[in-house]
Amino acid sequence: MIAVRSSLFNATFYAWTTFMLVICLPVLMLDRKVTVRCQTFWANGVLWLMHSIAGIKLEVRGREHLDRGCAIIASKHQSAWDTLIWHVIVDDPTVVMKSELLWLPFYGWYSLKAGMIPVNRGGGASALKAMIRSAKRAVHQDQPIIIFPQGTRTAPGTREPYQPGVVALYRGLNLPVVPVALNSGLFWPRRSLTRKPGTIIVEFLPPIEPGLEREPFLNELESRIETATDALESEAHH
Repeated sequence: MIAVRSSLFNATFYAWTTFMLVICLPVLMLDRKVTVRCQTFWANGVLWLMHSIAGIKLEVRGREHLDRGCAIIASKHQSAWDTLIWHVIVDDPTVVMKSELLWLPFYGWYSLKAGMIPVNRGGGASALKAMIRSAKRAVHQDQPIIIFPQGTRTAPGTREPYQPGVVALYRGLNLPVVPVALNSGLFWPRRSLTRKPGTIIVEFLPPIEPGLEREPFLNELESRIETATDALESEAHH
């Protein structure tokens, strides 16, 4: 049954995505926020398909930690799902993403128009400085900044090193960092077309205030995210 529901969801997901990519093309000539509204509409459609076809629900916890204004949101990254859901959870986000993704037809065009922040992962210090400049422009527009501090998707139960990009944002913007734990990889696994029914939980954790040095900050961020993620994964298995 899961295989049938997964196949039906994947077919409708790609059909919906293709339809939106094509029908919204004229929007690229309009104001940035019109593109953002299209992305939000598309993401809400994906959520509906997930719930209706694949049996995957969404639960968001800890929204009160976002009530203090603009912040850096540092999220665990387990699934492609993590990249598409932010327009539903927060208002007008900008996401730090690999610069090579901008070369993808359609996806890159919409990302560029929406004001996403590209980063050349092999660019060293100059790439981080460019990221900070783009992030400061986003802050001036009151956009929350989303970053995946490990820089890649990790399977549930595994860990990857936390990269310097999140430190550069933390120190360069002097903003609180809100850690985010999630368990999306249990239901929308990476490198798989299987979609498993259940509840994806996204949990915002108490913010880390500005002012910490590099190592204490990274240690605190990793500890909070990984501990909470382990708890969410364990909760899903019970």
